[in-house]
Amino acid sequence: MNSNNLKRAFFTASLTGLLLSADPVLATQTHGQPEGLYVHQMAHIFFIISMGSLDFWLRQRNLIKEKGWKYIQLSAVLFILWNIDAALVHFLDEHLDILGITKIELWHIRVESIQGQNSISILYYLLKLDHLLCVPAMFFLYYGLKTILNNSTADDGNRVNP
Repeated sequence: MNSNNLKRAFFTASLTGLLLSADPVLATQTHGQPEGLYVHQMAHIFFIISMGSLDFWLRQRNLIKEKGWKYIQLSAVLFILWNIDAALVHFLDEHLDILGITKIELWHIRVESIQGQNSISILYYLLKLDHLLCVPAMFFLYYGLKTILNNSTADDGNRVNP
């Protein structure tokens, strides 16, 4: 068995083992009261401020005209939206006692408003889909950094050394 086949077999066995031993994962996490939630919410606020500062910095220096920096700016905006979304979900989960959440089975939950308002249940459900903001944000960050790196190495190849 050559080296590539051995690596492929190890990767396949590892991936299979991880998939078979995986536990259900929740998109947003709850935290111990009250300190864990407060620190976590402050981290969301800090992340929002950081990404807002990055966006401002990119605009001030006109870097968003370049393709890679434009992707990073888009990533920062999506991270801001994701943090707002996650903070709202934490707030609904931990501070407001207006939702009844019942786990029916592994892939099914029931979200009911205690006050009988269906709109808050729908809003909560939509906010729990925070991965629809976070995953594209990570993709755009990666793609922006990769584009900047490729442009940098292309520029290095075009330089003439004295």
